[in-house]
Amino acid sequence: MSAPSIGTPIGRWAGFGPYYAMFPVDFAFQVVREHCPEGGWIFDPFAGRGSSIYAAAAQERHGLGIELNPVGWVYSQAKLNPASQESVLRRLKEIGILARMDDRRPHYASPASFPLPEFFHFCYTARVLRFLLTARTELKWRINQTDATLMAIILVYLHAKAGSGLSNQMRQSKSMSPPYAVEWWQKQGTLAPDIDPVEWLEERIQWRYSPGLPQLQQADVLLGDTTKRTNYVARGIREGQFSSFRLLFTSPPYFAVTNYEYDQWLRLWLLGASPYPVASEERSRGRFQSKVAYHQLLQNVFSQSASLLHEDATIYVRTDARSFTRETTQTVLHDLFPHKQMLVKEQPYSKTTQTSLFGDKSDKPGEIDIILQPC
Repeated sequence: MSAPSIGTPIGRWAGFGPYYAMFPVDFAFQVVREHCPEGGWIFDPFAGRGSSIYAAAAQERHGLGIELNPVGWVYSQAKLNPASQESVLRRLKEIGILARMDDRRPHYASPASFPLPEFFHFCYTARVLRFLLTARTELKWRINQTDATLMAIILVYLHAKAGSGLSNQMRQSKSMSPPYAVEWWQKQGTLAPDIDPVEWLEERIQWRYSPGLPQLQQADVLLGDTTKRTNYVARGIREGQFSSFRLLFTSPPYFAVTNYEYDQWLRLWLLGASPYPVASEERSRGRFQSKVAYHQLLQNVFSQSASLLHEDATIYVRTDARSFTRETTQTVLHDLFPHKQMLVKEQPYSKTTQTSLFGDKSDKPGEIDIILQPC
């Protein structure tokens, strides 16, 4: 199966969820098709928005991933098991009704008086912000599939270029710094779009569902830290819930490139986090400025993953081609899988990178694919 057409149910959901440093859809489908037999299981310990797992489920394979970022996890839940269109539209209208009841419900304070930073009042109109505050309070996205699907759809459109989202002008893949955004909006004179969020989202939900729902094999992404969840996966293999994995397919975070809590702070706010950007100090969540901590992360994750793999499994890792990231990843993988043959494919960037869009104009060596297969 080649990359799916957006006019098909599988293609319509395949690229769902704007995300920083995400797998291209066609790449994910190709790797799964070429390196995992039909009926086999794949494992992704850094699942992101779930592209690798979705590609498996759409091609007669099974998949299991683990993702630390709640934004990526919510996207994956909507893609792998979207709730019915009827239930999502019904829930959307319920949120809209509650949002309009703010004058009778004290905990839905008017956005004009709600204690949020000025950024929010430049980013959204009053009625859009009131809708978002209601969705933030009411949607039980961790435990309810309809709420998870609706929340994922709202997250997609939470911020985007003019006319494409609920917000004032902003890039879609990464949340901007509030002072920078406010200053830019003031200089440019741009305003948040004056739209009815329920009507606006309803049109996009109908478009998303119009080809029908994708037919997928068993697959899931777990929310949490891979270094703390692999025991659960190992127990699932022992109990027959999963099979040992024939393909480990992933892309670890790149050294000193991104911090998901800061770069996705606005979407994380909608999921209940702080209304201010926060750069976490936790090892597994930060920008990995420490080379020792970065090496330890890869060592921990890949060593734990090794115990979950079939003896004939393939390991396929896409990572940063800068010397430290490349050499560290190759060393860790070689030490853990000494009896597998390693192949390295250069993947130079063919278009403008996401980091350059945010001010990093330095030359970059691109990415590499490290593939380990049985000899």
